[in-house]
Amino acid sequence: MRMIMFFLVGLLVHVIFFISIFDIYFTSPLVHGMAPQVSPLPPPASRLLLVVADGLRADSLYKPDANGSTRAPYLRSVMEETGSWGVSHTRVPTESRPGHVALIAGFYEDVSAVAKGWKENPVEFDSVFNESRHTWCWGSPDILPMFAKGASGDHVYTYTYPAEREDFASTDASRLDTWVFDEVKSFLQSARVNSSLMSSLQKDQNVFFLHLLGIDTNGHAHRPMSQEYLENIRLVDSGVKELVSMVEDLFGNDGRTAYVFTSDHGMTNWGSHGAGHPSETLTPLLVWGAGVHTAQRVTEPQKYSDGYLQEWQLEGLRRVDVNQADIAPLMSSLIGVPIPLNSVGVLPLQYLNNSDQFKAESMYSNAIQILEQFKVKMAQKKETTLSFLFTPYQLLTESRQAEFINKARVLIQLEEYEEAISLCRSLIGHALEGLSYYHTYDRFFLGCSVVLGFTGWTSYVVLVILKTHASLRRPPTPTDQVSSKTLWWMGVGATLLIGMFLIIQRSPVTYYIYCLLPVPVWYSVLKEFGTLTDLVRSYSSLPLGKCFGYFALVTFGIELLVLSFFYRAMLTVGLAVLSLWPLLSGLYSKAKYSNFSTTLQQCFLALFKKKNNIKYLSLFLSSLCSTCAGVLSLFISTFYLWLARKRTTLHLTDRYLLIFQMLHVAVCAYVPTSTHSSLQLKQGLPLLNQMISWTTLGSSLFVPLLSSTRLFHRLLKIVRSEALFPPVLSWLMFVWINIEQEAMLSQGISGRQELSTLDFSENIDITKIRQLKLDDIRRSYFFVFFIITAFFGTGNIASINSFDPASVYCFLTVFNPFIMGGLMMWKVIIPFIIVMCTFETIQVSTQLSSRSLFLIVLVISDLMALHFFFLVQDYGSWLDIGTSISHYVIVMSMTIFLMLLSLMTHILTSGRVSLWRTRKMHFP
Repeated sequence: MRMIMFFLVGLLVHVIFFISIFDIYFTSPLVHGMAPQVSPLPPPASRLLLVVADGLRADSLYKPDANGSTRAPYLRSVMEETGSWGVSHTRVPTESRPGHVALIAGFYEDVSAVAKGWKENPVEFDSVFNESRHTWCWGSPDILPMFAKGASGDHVYTYTYPAEREDFASTDASRLDTWVFDEVKSFLQSARVNSSLMSSLQKDQNVFFLHLLGIDTNGHAHRPMSQEYLENIRLVDSGVKELVSMVEDLFGNDGRTAYVFTSDHGMTNWGSHGAGHPSETLTPLLVWGAGVHTAQRVTEPQKYSDGYLQEWQLEGLRRVDVNQADIAPLMSSLIGVPIPLNSVGVLPLQYLNNSDQFKAESMYSNAIQILEQFKVKMAQKKETTLSFLFTPYQLLTESRQAEFINKARVLIQLEEYEEAISLCRSLIGHALEGLSYYHTYDRFFLGCSVVLGFTGWTSYVVLVILKTHASLRRPPTPTDQVSSKTLWWMGVGATLLIGMFLIIQRSPVTYYIYCLLPVPVWYSVLKEFGTLTDLVRSYSSLPLGKCFGYFALVTFGIELLVLSFFYRAMLTVGLAVLSLWPLLSGLYSKAKYSNFSTTLQQCFLALFKKKNNIKYLSLFLSSLCSTCAGVLSLFISTFYLWLARKRTTLHLTDRYLLIFQMLHVAVCAYVPTSTHSSLQLKQGLPLLNQMISWTTLGSSLFVPLLSSTRLFHRLLKIVRSEALFPPVLSWLMFVWINIEQEAMLSQGISGRQELSTLDFSENIDITKIRQLKLDDIRRSYFFVFFIITAFFGTGNIASINSFDPASVYCFLTVFNPFIMGGLMMWKVIIPFIIVMCTFETIQVSTQLSSRSLFLIVLVISDLMALHFFFLVQDYGSWLDIGTSISHYVIVMSMTIFLMLLSLMTHILTSGRVSLWRTRKMHFP
């Protein structure tokens, strides 16, 4: 019962530490209550046509093909004659929903919303569509609903196709775009005979939005260099040309229509997106029509030195790059609607072809709109902070705000437009910095509370290890009782003081948790202070040299693991060092075969350590790897069956299960190849392959429970998988078990059993459970190292972040982010289970309680998490910020996950389901 309580408390503490990162870094930056801002001058356009080609890379549109001709002749003519162009720089995550939020609402998606929804943003936000008089949208059901739901009133109309059309195995994904163009044409034609509709269309401040998903779908299915992807660009180009002609004809060529063509994100060469590679973050932007500059020729070199102008053969045309959020204020200015209230975009004046006064007034409105957000943010923070503790943002105090506004207004009245624009840009820069300042105002305070709790918890776990697993127990004394009462009253006093401070500050409920958690944690640490004094007193009997040596090695090892998150090659270094361990420890002569095998495996495993290596595999290579893995698994199973026939007895049930799994592996090795062939021929996903894939997934957790709980019988059932990495990892895990047995023998540890006689279901004799030794620190570190190796060995989080659906095509091809994401997560978990089961085996074979080794693992992982907590940054590029946060989340998730996964692996290794009576078969 005591162990269960410790497990539950530890789980609760780590969940709190995990959630804290969301309150510190993942809080919503959005505020409400601002007044809308719009330029007082008449806008140049009455209507706006926004076309978003989902998944279109900038180079795919701009770069000429091998023959030197463009694949988008109409859009190229717009760039060269009638419009302005540039590159829209997106931010991570480069996914469809955050991209469209940035485009249409002008802010980068609230990071607290990333895991809460897909089709709808769970927070309220303003958008260009909401501020328009009417907006008509056509396209994907994954994007359009969130803008209709967020609109006040009933003026945003959406027309979507069924979700089943988004099939990556479709014979022609460009039909999604054809559907949109056909629907818009039909809509415009119906307006000619529908007077009510025509009356609505004739009004100003209208928006038409076309979301074209075909390019993205073809990119996922066939890669961006494929003929399907490139031909889809041609189709979009011709569709836009025809549509522009129809719109101009419908409105009598009144010259009051503005056009914007762009993309939400790009795509990597291997058909994924979500990360920060330039192929994902560089998207095209073309603007033409009413109020927009026509093509401007330049003779001098432009400021862009990235080499793209030469590659795209566009050196003679002025290029104007923007941040993706800047497009929202641009569209608002063109049709004269208020800039979205939460927009952080800066109006790119280089696109506007209007008077200097219009530009100055528009920039002034932009500055006031962002300043309004700053004022609300400052007021909120001032209201919840004691006056003597409140420190305002010095560059934009209330007096400085009034000074900026008055001066800008006077400059516009004096027709000093350039100076007014420059001053407004300065005001925008200060306001954006101020928004960040107040948004992170409590970050240091919360961070200190979390670190205090973190260090307290880790110290407590170390003391528990020393007290309960290292022979440092001692009976309580009367002095301890007095100290406990004093500590208790000190804890009560600290709780009351912190609680009153938070109440006065009107802090959120979660602040109470983070600030009060260190009190009971440090109370528990100080209560065990006697254990630490006992350790100090017994220093003379301790092998200090060995202790310091282990401390130095573990510290180095933890740093190596931390570095591996940034440089995957460090895992290769680690594997190389571990391969030398048997030789350095003197075990090589006792287990030559196992040690040679270890060296060979770890060198082979190092091949998987290149960063994001799996992302570069095509479906063909994946199917080839699966086939090779199937052959390897069949070889291992056949060898084990032969070995069992020669040396041991085998239950008839286990024999049949083994033969069944061998046949199943053969079928599973064929399924990816067959699926790849079918998709290449555009025949879709075969139903039989889909059934086999889902059956395999469902049975993978149940079939092992039917087998014997003998160590090697059960492990062989668990490690069956479909890729090369897990069999190689399993091979290494089997040898690790053998070498640990040899290490026990060399150290003279009693209770060592033959591996062939070990049974998971037999409880460890409590009289044989030994105390922890220094070598057990190494065992725990190996476990953490192999967990990290398993995590980064299959592409894992990069695959999920990039959301490449190719790895789940054997299960489904119709776009479903939740099922696809779940399958990708299961792919990540498989190597974890292999390592966890091995760790369970080592606990059994070394006669240690599961709690003792796991406590050391907990300390190592918590030290890593604390390290990453200090590495979290809120400056630099968006990718740097997101990466630093994700590292902390990964390690904290791993700690919590391992606690829960240990329960699952215990069932997988020790549990058994008997469907029939089994007979033991003796081989002749």
